[in-house]
Amino acid sequence: MAEPRWLDEREERAWRGYRRMRRLLDLELARELTQDAGLSEPDYDVLSDLSETPDQRLRLSELANRMLWSRSRLSHHLTRMQQRGLVTREECTADGRGSVIALTPAGRRAIEAAAPGHVAAVRRHLIDLLTPAEVEALGALTHRVVDHLAGEDGRRARPATRGPAA
Repeated sequence: MAEPRWLDEREERAWRGYRRMRRLLDLELARELTQDAGLSEPDYDVLSDLSETPDQRLRLSELANRMLWSRSRLSHHLTRMQQRGLVTREECTADGRGSVIALTPAGRRAIEAAAPGHVAAVRRHLIDLLTPAEVEALGALTHRVVDHLAGEDGRRARPATRGPAA
């Protein structure tokens, strides 16, 4: 077995800084989103993904892939969102298998109310702290890592799922 390529001091500083930043940033954005809009990060992700589609609907399996969640985990979360009137679950008419998740008017209002505060928090805690060159570099490096992890077909970044198609 080959000897590990240990991180040098510079690399370790970058890696630990990234991990700490990610945790703190995620925590602060989630806290502000809950406090200001009454939404969790997964709520926001579901609502924003649905709101960005032309008909404000996605198959449950497609939404799960976008969120990197199993269909089962997402289904449980969607049940709670349905109870709050943010989404509905419809039978897929195209093939009779699985579910289509649709944004409700209440869900549309929730994402429209939450988005301005959320983007302000993203600006305040990340984007506005960077120079334009750093924003460019951040975009380039995040897309390079995402492309690597997702692979050409995106399969490596998807969670393992079992059961019938959703």
